[in-house]
Amino acid sequence: MQYPLLIGMYIGMIPFFIALYQSLKLLDYVDRNEAFSTLSVKALKTIKHCAIAIVIVYILEMPFLYLLTLADDAPGIVIGLFVIFASLIVAVFAAILQKLLQEAIRIKAENDLTV
Repeated sequence: MQYPLLIGMYIGMIPFFIALYQSLKLLDYVDRNEAFSTLSVKALKTIKHCAIAIVIVYILEMPFLYLLTLADDAPGIVIGLFVIFASLIVAVFAAILQKLLQEAIRIKAENDLTV
């Protein structure tokens, strides 16, 4: 029972590290005063997709986690649900920031054309 869980956790680490790298790139864009660029929007989009991938992996893992916690009296389902909800919050936050940043870039482009 533990091997499907370990495989799922390792698979879930791949999008986590991709999202972590994209967030570091996003911080680098902010540091270089390029926060309002399409590169930032692309980084936020990748973070959103990675968070959704983590949610999908952990939802597929939940039946194995439930069967494992039946044998042992461990709070594994609560931990799995915590990971799912935390990833959902990150995905929603990244989607909102992506839309706001796209709108700010559009407004900035209109203002640059009028001046």
